[in-house]
Amino acid sequence: MKQLAYLNKFFLRYKKHLLLGILFVSLSNYFRVLQPQMIRQALDLVVENIGLFGLLNGFELQPKLYSMLGKSLLYFGVLVLLFALLMGVFMYFMRQTIIVMSRLIEYDMRKEIFQKYEDLSMAFYKRNKTGDMMSRITEDVSKVRMYLGPAVLYGINLVSLFVLVIYSMLSVNVELTLYALAPLPILSVSIYYVSNLINKKSEIIQRQLAHLNTNAQEIYSGIRVVKSYVQEKPMLSFFRKESDIYREKALDLAKVDAFFYPLMVLLIGASTVITVYIGGLQVVRGSISTGNIAEFVIYVNMLTWPVTAIGWIASIVQQAAASQKRINEFLSLEPEITNHTETTTEEIRGAIAFEKVSFVYPDTGTQALKDVSFELKAGQKMAIIGKTGSGKSTIADLLVRMYDVEQGRVTVDGKDVRDHNLFQLRRAVGYVPQDVFLFSDTIAHNIAFGKRDASRETVEEYARYAAVYDDIMELSNGFDTFVGERGVTLSGGQKQRVSIARAFLKQPDIVLLDDCLSAVDTKTEQQILGYLSGALSNKTAIIITHRIYSLLEFDKILVLEDGRIAESGTHEELMKLGGYYAEIVEKQRLEEVDEGAPAR
Repeated sequence: MKQLAYLNKFFLRYKKHLLLGILFVSLSNYFRVLQPQMIRQALDLVVENIGLFGLLNGFELQPKLYSMLGKSLLYFGVLVLLFALLMGVFMYFMRQTIIVMSRLIEYDMRKEIFQKYEDLSMAFYKRNKTGDMMSRITEDVSKVRMYLGPAVLYGINLVSLFVLVIYSMLSVNVELTLYALAPLPILSVSIYYVSNLINKKSEIIQRQLAHLNTNAQEIYSGIRVVKSYVQEKPMLSFFRKESDIYREKALDLAKVDAFFYPLMVLLIGASTVITVYIGGLQVVRGSISTGNIAEFVIYVNMLTWPVTAIGWIASIVQQAAASQKRINEFLSLEPEITNHTETTTEEIRGAIAFEKVSFVYPDTGTQALKDVSFELKAGQKMAIIGKTGSGKSTIADLLVRMYDVEQGRVTVDGKDVRDHNLFQLRRAVGYVPQDVFLFSDTIAHNIAFGKRDASRETVEEYARYAAVYDDIMELSNGFDTFVGERGVTLSGGQKQRVSIARAFLKQPDIVLLDDCLSAVDTKTEQQILGYLSGALSNKTAIIITHRIYSLLEFDKILVLEDGRIAESGTHEELMKLGGYYAEIVEKQRLEEVDEGAPAR
């Protein structure tokens, strides 16, 4: 129960539901326990008067006795039905409180886990698989919900019914009660042993299920690669193999669970036989009445489901503990990127500086930047050029605090980014990452993602600035077209331009474009850069690229190599150096001449 102790705060939050549920369970069981007592009185009445009825054969009193017995039995029958009705009403209310409570807690837990996922930094997402995270917020929460609802409900029902039934049995005859309940200690030992097995097997099963979900999610996301390489059958074979492992583990658990019910039936049957035998002897001795035997048999059978439920409850609790342990592993993590500052009214102007910044990715140990320093005034434009893996994208990630620097300092407007309000800083930046991501929603909603209250006219306006308006209007439903998961229904260039429109719509103070024009043609590129150099002329811009854009006049150009600044200066200064920058400019000019384009 150590892992499940985390849930106590939810029980306190919904204590009203829990306390009312306990009350309704107790009332329901109270009227349930009264029914055998009515049956006992009715049976004793018949047994006591059956001899008298025979003696009055042929006398006028016999019909009167028959009528009196009939009315008495009808009275007891009506009472049993009335108690059954009241029991049913309170059973309804107990489900409306405890089961509803479990659903409310399930809702709160999913929100809490989702919020935790949002708070955790990028390093967490690189260390953990999407399928595993999805499994914890769906499968594991569902397992825990079974503990919060049915297990708690039947647990309370078990305790309440045991107390009331055993009290009623003891008030009749202590000796017969002890004999009737003698098989229960055997049950307790069996439950303790089997529960440990269930706990171990449940944790293994949940981990395998998470692994299965991860594999399925990766195959769905990479379906284009699977199909293009004709790997459907190998992937199916791989998934079948993993499913077989899950099936075997689930069957092992099912076999353990299946051990409980026959054991319960055996023990309850033994209790019934003992009750009839010992009870019969005591009736002969005059210690109890015949009706008491019937009452005890009903009591013993009344305990059949609660006793049987002990194993089921134990199984649910153990599975929930295994699932809650997996949930707690994530909930106990503290985000590496935290916000330390309250929101201020001070506007971000966009002056950026890197001061002797060195950075190693925590998840891989790869050193991305080594002693990088540069300064960019508000409104200036800078290009960052370099080979793949030279550390270009890392500069953008550090600026928006996807990661925090280890050595050196990154400042915006002369203030360390760690001292800025995190959300205010990110709202001021229009970031188009290299890996463009679109949500499974309409194109209009994707463009307005950073500014949800934007009007349709504004969305269309910024789509024009990103040179994607005409492409959108050619689609079947225009801006209301659903793009599919990760934007799969759009081309690479269209996705890039929708992402650029999304960034421009924020009207940011700082624009970060990370190689986001690689999939657009020259004409479209000119339109986008024209807007960037015109309407955003007073905005600070950093463009990470493999190309040289002559339409933009850069105040500074950085050439990165192995995480260090190899070259730095203006276009003219770098051309005079005759280094890497001059080499790629010349190479690009020759490519454009070969394609028939005018040299720039």
